[in-house]
Amino acid sequence: MSKYLLVALLAGVAATPAVAQDRAPFTGARVEGLIGYDSPRVQGDSFGGVVYGARVGYDFQSGGAVFGVDGEVTDSSADTCIGGVNVPADTLCARAKRDLYVGGRIGAVVGDRALIYGLAGYTNGRFGLAYDDGGTGANDFRIAQNLDGVRVGAGLQYAISRNAFVNAEYRYSNYENGVSRHQVLGGFGVRF
Repeated sequence: MSKYLLVALLAGVAATPAVAQDRAPFTGARVEGLIGYDSPRVQGDSFGGVVYGARVGYDFQSGGAVFGVDGEVTDSSADTCIGGVNVPADTLCARAKRDLYVGGRIGAVVGDRALIYGLAGYTNGRFGLAYDDGGTGANDFRIAQNLDGVRVGAGLQYAISRNAFVNAEYRYSNYENGVSRHQVLGGFGVRF
């Protein structure tokens, strides 16, 4: 009798992580690939391009609430050039470059497979500026500057299988020196 009790107890303990995982599908480490539209704004002028990158994070589900932390690295193809700044043949070009982000998120589970979440955190974006005087090159310059900022956003994550998910997200980042950006992204990820 005690052998059967011991076997039943061990089977129950072994099944507990599986049951917990079924009840909390949004718990665990995750890795995501991201791609979308990037619209930086510098001193009131905006331009667009493609944003792409990767995110890692960890979520903990408690009932219908999900709490998580994120780390992200993205790059952007967004750039713009204007001519005739000082003389008719010169050009001034601005470019959004890499962006680093660390933050948290909080969400609510909807149904069995969907998570609606909000996010907030610290972001550091690199932006470049290049000037070509259109002549001798004596006045040409290239500078890159890292700007600190704050990001907020919202998204929807949908589990397409036990470990895989897709997501859609909007976020706004506000940096120093009058620089900001709006982004709309989609992604595919795996939860471990």
